Amino acid sequence: MTTPAFSSPRHILAFDSGIGGLGIVRAIRTLCPAVSVSYLADTAVFPYGEQDDAFLTNRIVSLLSDAIQRLKPQAVVVACNTASTLALDALRIACPAMPFIGCVPPIRWAARTTKTHVIGLLATRATTKRPYLSKLQALYAPDCTLIAHAAPGLAACAEQVFRGYAVPDAVIRAEIDGLFTRDCSAQLDTVGLGCTHYTFVLDQLRAVSPPGITWLDPAEAVGRHTATILSTLPDYATMPEPARAWFTAEPPDSAALIKALPAYGFEDIALWDAESVPARLNATSHHA
Repeated sequence: MTTPAFSSPRHILAFDSGIGGLGIVRAIRTLCPAVSVSYLADTAVFPYGEQDDAFLTNRIVSLLSDAIQRLKPQAVVVACNTASTLALDALRIACPAMPFIGCVPPIRWAARTTKTHVIGLLATRATTKRPYLSKLQALYAPDCTLIAHAAPGLAACAEQVFRGYAVPDAVIRAEIDGLFTRDCSAQLDTVGLGCTHYTFVLDQLRAVSPPGITWLDPAEAVGRHTATILSTLPDYATMPEPARAWFTAEPPDSAALIKALPAYGFEDIALWDAESVPARLNATSHHA
């Protein structure tokens, strides 16, 4: 894809529950190096996949409405599968003038890739249980058998790998084992990543899975779609905000996280004042 040439600066906001959306930020920066990217991670209630749907919807809409008002992006990339499958419609109602780019399970891509018509999805528990997934399969993969497997600890593993720590292959293998123990698992040939965090453990996923599996990471596709949306937007009236990485709570092992950020265009982290959004619903730890 040709890198879009913009006549004025562009500014987007990318949002996730943790560091998962940074894989999409990397793809966007590769395609559109002149774009200013603000990043907002809702670490106060990470992991999203273990939270209540109604609480999350309310929190996501409130948090992003506040961020849009304060940061004034031209578009928002919801770089989180859980948030996208749950709250995109509510976000578009709350902020009708704002373009939202979501990240949804790559069921259509998997259906186009598979040769056996048995496809897999590796995702959070919330994503695997949500009706949105059933609708995607009915629309785009009606002739495929879908093995949707929840890996509740894999996002935390990805957070560790991002910080430069080794996660044993045995831990990764245990997280994904359910993909390969179903009656039809012998025919499984294509698995999509249904959580943006999993980008950072993709090499290990390939290494510990049976041979012949094609793994699909939507990060680049979301980056290309974002570039297309940006090319349609009018000129930005003012210079965009400097690129900053915001977190709603001090992330665990922040020193190691900060060391990894320059590769994604950020030099440090900043704490987001989220007093105006709903507090955490339960005591689920946000530590990886």
